[in-house]
Order: sequence, then structure tokens, then C-alpha cells
Amino acid sequence: MTMTPVAVKGLTKRFYDESRGEIRAVDGIDFECRAGEIFGLLGANGAGKTTTLRVLATILSPSSGSAAVMGFDVAREPEEVRRRLGFYSSTTALYPRLTGRETLEFFARINGYPEAGLRARVDALVDRFGFVAYAGARIDKLSQGMKQKVSIARTVAHDPPVLIFDEPTVGLDVLNALEMQKVIAEFRDEGKTVIFSTHIMSEAERLCDRIAIIHRGRIHACDTLDRLRAATGRHYLEDIFVHYVEQAGA
Repeated sequence: MTMTPVAVKGLTKRFYDESRGEIRAVDGIDFECRAGEIFGLLGANGAGKTTTLRVLATILSPSSGSAAVMGFDVAREPEEVRRRLGFYSSTTALYPRLTGRETLEFFARINGYPEAGLRARVDALVDRFGFVAYAGARIDKLSQGMKQKVSIARTVAHDPPVLIFDEPTVGLDVLNALEMQKVIAEFRDEGKTVIFSTHIMSEAERLCDRIAIIHRGRIHACDTLDRLRAATGRHYLEDIFVHYVEQAGA
């Protein structure tokens, strides 16, 4: 029996606000992500997508329901989940006083990468992401584009089978954004499970094998782009997105 890399069932995350009372940021959602696919999670600000991704990354605990990464429950086995998952966000910070090489060594070690293969792993990442000449430079001395490369390499330092990219191209120029998209596609082609969140619909059209649309904490559609087009009669993803949001009651 083949394991489902990411399985979410009835996942709910509640917060309490003094003025508004209980808020269901995520309200009983279900989805699965497969190996070798890019799964898009699309939603407006406040729709629940980032909360969902943070639960999967064990940054937040679920209020009810379940979520598992490579068979490990995010609430009961968070350390096992973190060993098998890489999380990248445009807001992810790097330690400014570490070098690029030290950054990769640190994140590989804390996520359980075998010490015997650590040096070879770091060397391979430094070469793959093209910062050999800067690997010994401190992070705070690097350009924004070079910091991005180190941050991507940090995400995959421990070679996890599941990767989360939460709005990874925010603030990047066109060339760096295209490079990010290329790298994400490569990870999919290597057989990794990639969960991808973006506000840029053209990115999702280009990259995602399946797309889930989340609004007000609930998933209102989840399918391939071709099937979403057939179901709605609309071609462009932004029009498909608006269709489901309007159906849900914007």
C-alpha cells in the first residue's frame, strides 16, 4: 500500500478574539497531496491557507481533525514531521552572522541529516544553487538574490520528501521569481511532494498539477486546472478563483 505523503482530514484551527469571539481560520478541510506533484493552495488574505500550511509545518497546533506528513501526525509527532518536511516562506529569516555553508550545516543537523554524509550534502547544495564563491560569506553581506538561494537550499538541506512554499516569490524581481519557479518544478520532477501557495495566478497555472481554492476556512474546489475549467466554463485561473469565491459568498 502506497503512503500518502500529506493527508488532511477534518482539519480545524480556531482562534479567540476578544471583540469577535471564536474565529475558525480553518474550518474542517480535507485534502491529500501526492508524491511527484505540485499541489496549489490558493486563497485571498485571511482565507486560511497560511494557517493550514503552518499547521502542516507544526508551527501551529490543530484545534481538531488531523494532518499527517509521511504518516506522522503533526500534533502527536511534530519532530518526525519536521524531519520529513521543508518549509519556505518569503518571510523566513536567515541568521545574519552565519555563512551560507554554516546555515546549511545547521539546518541539516537540527533536522536529523546523517553526520557521515553532511559535508557532501552541503557541497552538493552549494554547487546546485550556485553560491560556491559566496559559501564562506556571512548572510548579511549577501545580495537579496543570493540570500534567496541560501534560503531555498536551507529548506531542502535535510533532503525532505515534502516541501511547502508559502508565497515564495513575494518581493522578488522577475528573473529571481522565474528562477524560483524553475527550482520548484525541479523538486516535483525529483519525486518530491510540493505544496505551493501564491497570489499570482499565472504562477499557479504554470506550476500546479492540482489546485485547491480555500475561502473563509473551507475548500470549495480541488482538482486539475483542466477539470476546474470544465466545471466552471472559465479559462483563466483568476476567473475560476473568483467564480468559487462568489459561489461561497464573498
